[in-house]
Amino acid sequence: MRKIIEYTLVSVDGVFAGAGISGFSEYRDDAYMRDGLGQALACDAMLMGRTTYEGFAAIWPRRTDPWADRINAMPKYVFSSTLEKTEWNNTTIVRGDVVAEVTRLKQQEGRDLLIYGHGLLAETLLKHHLLDVLDLSIHPLVVGRGKQFFREEENTTLRFVAAKSFSKGIVKLTYEPRY
Repeated sequence: MRKIIEYTLVSVDGVFAGAGISGFSEYRDDAYMRDGLGQALACDAMLMGRTTYEGFAAIWPRRTDPWADRINAMPKYVFSSTLEKTEWNNTTIVRGDVVAEVTRLKQQEGRDLLIYGHGLLAETLLKHHLLDVLDLSIHPLVVGRGKQFFREEENTTLRFVAAKSFSKGIVKLTYEPRY
């Protein structure tokens, strides 16, 4: 069975979305970029919700680096009941029961599935015990406001797997949820 890996960029104070995260890019070094590319190359497809899809579809197709080449070439599954059409290549809209559809994708042959960010889709998968690996790329910034990684009433127990640090201060922590 394929694993679902969530890869999320987060500030030291737990913010993963909002205006303050625009400063994250200045902390990326070559080793960090190779690590992200390696993870994308090890996965067969991406899973995302509509909001992430709309943001990514506006950015990734314009990029020309090896990481973008991989992301643009991968199959992408967008879970949405409102998205009408997709313009980004290799994208499939998935409607219906998210848990059932993701379970079906996990059971298919192939390499792992990748989610960037901790939006509603990732929260749902964690809640329903479908998320297998959580990679947190912690950036050395205190943002002060924005969307927090975990919200009230969310809870889970994690098992530490690995830590990796990069020269400009990013630390990548890998955990596996304990269900």
